[in-house]
Amino acid sequence: MQCGADTSRGVVLLRSTGDAPCLLGRTWGYDQSSVWVSDGCAAEFATGPASESAATEPKAPTYIPNAGFLLVDGSKGQIYFRLFSYGRYLNQRNLDSEYVDGSGNTKTIQRRQDVQLNKFFAPFSGWFLSPKMRYYLYVWSSNPSQGDPAQVVGAGNLTWNFNRFVSVGVGITSLPSVRSTEGQFPYWLGVDDRLIADEFFRGSYTSGVWLKGELHTKVKYHAMFANNLSTLGVSASQLDNRFDTQSYSVQWLPTTGEFGLYGTFGDYDDHQNVATRLGLHYTHSLEEKQSQPGTEGIENSQIRLTDGSIIFTPDLFGPGVTVNEVDYHMMSVDAGAKYLGVSLEGEVYWRWLRNFTGINTGFIPNINDTGYQVQASAMAVPKILQLYAGASQVFGDYGDPWEVRGGQNWYFLKDRGVRLNGELIYVDKSPVGYTAYPMPVGAKGPVFHINLEVNF
Repeated sequence: MQCGADTSRGVVLLRSTGDAPCLLGRTWGYDQSSVWVSDGCAAEFATGPASESAATEPKAPTYIPNAGFLLVDGSKGQIYFRLFSYGRYLNQRNLDSEYVDGSGNTKTIQRRQDVQLNKFFAPFSGWFLSPKMRYYLYVWSSNPSQGDPAQVVGAGNLTWNFNRFVSVGVGITSLPSVRSTEGQFPYWLGVDDRLIADEFFRGSYTSGVWLKGELHTKVKYHAMFANNLSTLGVSASQLDNRFDTQSYSVQWLPTTGEFGLYGTFGDYDDHQNVATRLGLHYTHSLEEKQSQPGTEGIENSQIRLTDGSIIFTPDLFGPGVTVNEVDYHMMSVDAGAKYLGVSLEGEVYWRWLRNFTGINTGFIPNINDTGYQVQASAMAVPKILQLYAGASQVFGDYGDPWEVRGGQNWYFLKDRGVRLNGELIYVDKSPVGYTAYPMPVGAKGPVFHINLEVNF
């Protein structure tokens, strides 16, 4: 939304009137003749003499809902601090102890029951010298991955925001390969756990450059050019020198022009008008064996067959056969609707693996996989209790794994910043898994976990 105004003597945000945070240079800004807002920001602004008087008022550090604590707010910049963390009790003891992969090999499953402070995530964000010069820098730790590569990560990115139509960024961010990597983490129905189809097909966090903005008030885009599909735990010396990973997304918000806070899953926001979205994503990358993250690396994104086997495993396709490089293409289409605390959201995926190169790979045919996920939720008690259910499946030549799950989120402090989550999953031969994920590769049976999440 854009409103005409005389901004020659500055603009100040007087009062935020919505739940979505209003961040200068990110969700609101101004040019020579107007003030604009996006992503659910709603506020009252002052220009000219009013802004001058407002700017002289002393400001103490304060909490901005869903943006964090505003530590510094001055003429030279802003610093916001956030914290996301959760403790998890995980029970996998009722899973089958073994599974058979697509090649007929029997493998053992390690079944866990433990309590972990599963993740610690502390970002600093804001602007420096100009509201157009934005930074987002963070530290995170995945405690179940102690001793693994990238167990502790310090990363982030820098962005120059020209206006609401164009911003240019550089650094580490998530490839916009599926809906869950568009930037709404951790505002998912479950706590830091994607459904298996989403986890199987998606790209991950990587280094690159990108363009992002609005084509129209109801149409947003994101285009990224990156090193590879997943950079966490991968050093620069492991990368090739082709810089040949590309990922694109477009989202259309036809009815209300927004889809809740950061485009989150579920309708905690309690939309009084029907909110809808349609998203399209496409990703391409030439992936090399050498540039892959470790199998237990946090947020890792391995290229796997539908039985969970990593395609770069020696002898996977036969004795003496090793894949060193593959041409990866992936596309997804998602849609969703929200109204009065109820949401229905789904996504369909396609992946094509082509041009296998390596040792004795000439006979390997193209591999085509498809999948879907669907999630539904309802705020049984507004702002306090949310119930949800989901299902997903992956289809391929090496198996058709599936899952169903259900859970609840109890916001016992009547704020989305703290929740107690319980989730029960039944999975049949999961094609994905690592220590920070609720299930291992090959899992068959029930998985239960309880999470206490803090996110401010």
